[in-house]
Amino acid sequence: MRPEPFALLMTVYGGDREEYVRAAFQSAVQAQSLRPDQVVLVQDGPVDAELGRCLAELVASSPVEVTFVQLADNRGLGPALDAGLQASRYDIVARMDADDVAMPHRFRLQVPLVVNGADLVGAGLLEFGTDLDDIVGRRTPPSDPHDIARYSRLHDPFNHPTVVYRRSAVIAAGGYGDLPLMEDYWLFARMIANGARVENVAEPLVYYRVGDGAYERRGGRALLRSELRLQREMRREGFISQPQYVRNVVVRGGYRLVPTLIRRPVYRWIVAPYGARRNRSRLHDTAVGDHAGSRAARPREAYAPRHSRSPAAEPKPTTDRT
Repeated sequence: MRPEPFALLMTVYGGDREEYVRAAFQSAVQAQSLRPDQVVLVQDGPVDAELGRCLAELVASSPVEVTFVQLADNRGLGPALDAGLQASRYDIVARMDADDVAMPHRFRLQVPLVVNGADLVGAGLLEFGTDLDDIVGRRTPPSDPHDIARYSRLHDPFNHPTVVYRRSAVIAAGGYGDLPLMEDYWLFARMIANGARVENVAEPLVYYRVGDGAYERRGGRALLRSELRLQREMRREGFISQPQYVRNVVVRGGYRLVPTLIRRPVYRWIVAPYGARRNRSRLHDTAVGDHAGSRAARPREAYAPRHSRSPAAEPKPTTDRT
């Protein structure tokens, strides 16, 4: 029995390469064991003739309906995705970047999780270089909802190119908005604060392309400005405390300014494998609890968004630092 219908949301802009766009589209549509019912393809501003022909061919040859949204000017990723969400005919929406490759079983694994009650589902990914045989890294997200919520106060707990979500939950949180380079993190933080039910599939479901300059793009003054704006917004909304704000500015802001030779190993050794460490820890705790007959018998306290907590339930500052 086919689950609830869903849309695939892709954006393309003038800097995308024609061969990457074709590969991404084919992997997320033709090659999927569960195909989307609609593709929303957003052209974010002018593109060259070659990419324009590619997009026209993809629309004409697609085995599923394509809604082609053309924006006259390049608005940036956040506004382009918001425009695409408005064009979706379905509440379940799967994201796909225009230079990545989806594994054939991606939607068959993720879409049922949304159908069964999740508002936002992410997954792990494999980073690749020249081709899919050139695997250079792996990002494993935290899979436990409590870990996801806690980690979101320091780092984006979702790999944006892998997410599937409820359009209604995204809109209820205010949509992507226009926070360049940080729009996805800010959206997911607001969704968590809004009470969205979140999950991550730990296994990789997307091949993520990391070409030359991938780690250079994780730093620089432009990204630092967006980082500082993000932290101010999260502090203003009460998603993070003042001590967490200071920590994030120092840690995340410093990460944007250090040389790439330092940024690369920090990301590879500390940031990317965080979820794998937490997931292993959860499995170990569960096994110990089962053996002892105590920890597993007690239900884990659910994460409560800060804005919904009563004063009596608000944690003390000394315990609210993760």
